[in-house]
Amino acid sequence: MELKRIPYGLTVCKVADISAVDMDSDFYFLGKTDEEISLVCRTEDTPSLTTERDDGWRGFRIQGILDFSLIGILSKLSWILAEHEIGIFAVSTYNTDYILVKEENFERALGVLSGEGYSVM
Repeated sequence: MELKRIPYGLTVCKVADISAVDMDSDFYFLGKTDEEISLVCRTEDTPSLTTERDDGWRGFRIQGILDFSLIGILSKLSWILAEHEIGIFAVSTYNTDYILVKEENFERALGVLSGEGYSVM
């Protein structure tokens, strides 16, 4: 299985109003519940008015489109990283899963996964 690096820094934050999000950005995840609006975006695209903000994330995606019948892909990756004491923030789209780790753990995470047989692009 191939993992593809996301080539820029990411921020995880909360916004009070969805209108603060630049919907023209080429990369962001937006999640809204009855309790919050969460945003993952390029650090340089982070809205100026956030209610909470955590910078210093890097990410990679599982390359290719994942069929919903595939079971355990994200859990296996997260288990491997947990065994090496690397915390994650995971998000999913219709097509694939994304895993974010703190910047200081990024290269080590990719090295660990490469050692477990994953191909890193």
